[in-house]
Amino acid sequence: MYQTIQQLKSLNVLIIGDYCTDIFKYGSIARISPEAPVPVFDYVHQNTMEGMAGNVYTNLNNLNIGCELIRSPEEIYKIRYVDIKTKQHLMREDVNSKINELNIQKIIKFDYDAVIISDYDKGFITKNNIKSLISLFNCPIFVDSKKNDLSDYENCIIKINESEFSKITKYPKNYELIITLGEHGAKYKNKIIPTNKVNVFDVSGAGDTFLASLVVKYLLTKDLEESIKFANFCSSIVITKSGTSSIFLNEVIDYI
Repeated sequence: MYQTIQQLKSLNVLIIGDYCTDIFKYGSIARISPEAPVPVFDYVHQNTMEGMAGNVYTNLNNLNIGCELIRSPEEIYKIRYVDIKTKQHLMREDVNSKINELNIQKIIKFDYDAVIISDYDKGFITKNNIKSLISLFNCPIFVDSKKNDLSDYENCIIKINESEFSKITKYPKNYELIITLGEHGAKYKNKIIPTNKVNVFDVSGAGDTFLASLVVKYLLTKDLEESIKFANFCSSIVITKSGTSSIFLNEVIDYI
């Protein structure tokens, strides 16, 4: 175990991508508004967490990985309204800002063990800068993208979910593709890699946990299939938690 922890501490990963603040407002609905036939949400308290690329960063930090984050500086908020008793999501409110494109010239360090591009297609990572960005690094590059055209992510390891997969119009010439399938696990090279069956509590941020843990296991083993198994295991833990949750080293040290 000590050797594994030391290996983790020695790794250095760069995350680049869109960033948001996740806000979970907990309360209850017990009445209908007298002004209109809509429910009234009685607010009790809220939790605030880092989302998107920020959640990938949090997961890596929790696994003792040395990591740096280059994020969109503009403020984006995802506000969930959650029933305090059942923890069911009632509504989500998105507050978006105009996102300026990443300035690649601000990247001054290039010797990373891996690079993660968390591309939520908000305007930070664009078709104008993808090729130049990935050409900077001589290490594995992992991509989680909401774009329909992935053709510029040449020689990358791409992770998308089943819904995103159905919308893809273009792929690069050379790439690895992992498709997450929710409760069914993940698909890689036409093989389904199953996951643990758990009681799903909240799927917010599960894809970020999958991505972060995939990268960590791959850097330790260089085995993508084994890395997917570990990523499945980690994401099956966070979906049993409330909010945009992340994994912790003590939860997975025996499996890493």
